[in-house]
Formats: sequence, C-alpha cells, structure tokens
Amino acid sequence: MGENLKTEEAAAFLQVKPATLEQWRWSGKGPRFIKLNRAVRYRKEDLVAFIEARVFGSTTEAQAGA
Repeated sequence: MGENLKTEEAAAFLQVKPATLEQWRWSGKGPRFIKLNRAVRYRKEDLVAFIEARVFGSTTEAQAGA
C-alpha cells in the first residue's frame, strides 16, 4: 500500500495552499481522496496521477484539455 498524506502534506506536495486543495475537493476538480470517518487522506500515487494528467506540450493543447 502506498503512502497516505494529510491535506496539508498533499497540498505541499502539489505546491498549493491547503485551502485550494479543499476547494478542489468540494468542487470535484482535485485529485482522488480517501475519506476515513472524518479524516481525509490522499494517496501519493493519486497525486502523481493528478499532476501527470495536467502535463501539456503547448498552451493550445492545455486549452483543449481544460
């Protein structure tokens, strides 16, 4: 099993503020997460997949993927 990160740790990994990650979670735009009772955790492999899905070769390609 991979490493599970708290919101603050996942935000640091993604280089965003924890509040941004929380907004993404509420809007469904962020990486996949695990909910264990009240605790939210992010699997490191899901964070990497989230980043990899946002790698583009040009701004035109990025706009088409948005």
